[in-house]
Amino acid sequence: MSKQVIVITGASSGFGALTARALAKAGHTVYAGMRATSGRNAKAVADAAAFARYNDVDLRSVQLDVASDTSVEDGIASIIAEAGRLDVIMHNAGHMSFGPAEAFTPEQFAELFDINVLSTQRVNRAALPHMRKQGKGLVVWVSSSSTRGGTPPYLSPYFAAKAAMDSLAVSYAAELTRWGIETSIIVPGAFTKGTNHFAHSGSPADTVRAAEYNEGPYKGVPEQALQGLATLEPADADAGSVAVAIVDVIGMPFGTRPFRVHVDPSQDGAEVVNGVADRVRAEMFRNIGLQDLLKPATL
Repeated sequence: MSKQVIVITGASSGFGALTARALAKAGHTVYAGMRATSGRNAKAVADAAAFARYNDVDLRSVQLDVASDTSVEDGIASIIAEAGRLDVIMHNAGHMSFGPAEAFTPEQFAELFDINVLSTQRVNRAALPHMRKQGKGLVVWVSSSSTRGGTPPYLSPYFAAKAAMDSLAVSYAAELTRWGIETSIIVPGAFTKGTNHFAHSGSPADTVRAAEYNEGPYKGVPEQALQGLATLEPADADAGSVAVAIVDVIGMPFGTRPFRVHVDPSQDGAEVVNGVADRVRAEMFRNIGLQDLLKPATL
């Protein structure tokens, strides 16, 4: 396995923190990107540093507020200046919301899209020029089974944002292969334990309209949806399995990494639908004479 320089967005907790630690233990240089490193996430920075010392691994924290162009540009520039290169971008930053769609304001939808979708564009624009000059790299996108699997009610802003991010990942993949940049999309299922997605999810700003749903014919639906998701999840489901899958993908030889990897203990159907969609995509590229865009070139 070759040592990679990796940046992970949203690495203060959840999949990001788990994967940062797993990749560092696998021998890579890992930059755990997070906002407010000297404020609300100061403890996360200290915990990462303690983990690095205790395990004698190369895990570093970097100020990276994915909602800020300047923060992203400065963070990526600092990694390049310090490490001399950047081999892997891992798009992980995201936020969840829970409640009836109608009760969320357009501004709330926009904010969620900013965190889950536009953040990836900020990071790509800051980091990809360096990767393209290197002629080699990997972009890992942490998607969600909700983009094409079962979609229970009351999660629409999050589901819509993750679907947009997944679509962006697919489009980027073909536009990067001739630069020697590989893409792998990781698709976690609905892990209700081991991350802070559900615990810290946002709620509708229009509480009056939300109450009309929660006290009307949809009374009890929120509780049933969450309980149902938890019931579908096997007792031994481990959010750490997502980190293990990402470590495995990054450790594979260049050019052999899978385009999409599902880590879904609940088996909500996303793997079936994505399998069809990805096959149709590949067939179209072959039909229009651009089949070389399906695999990264060696420059």
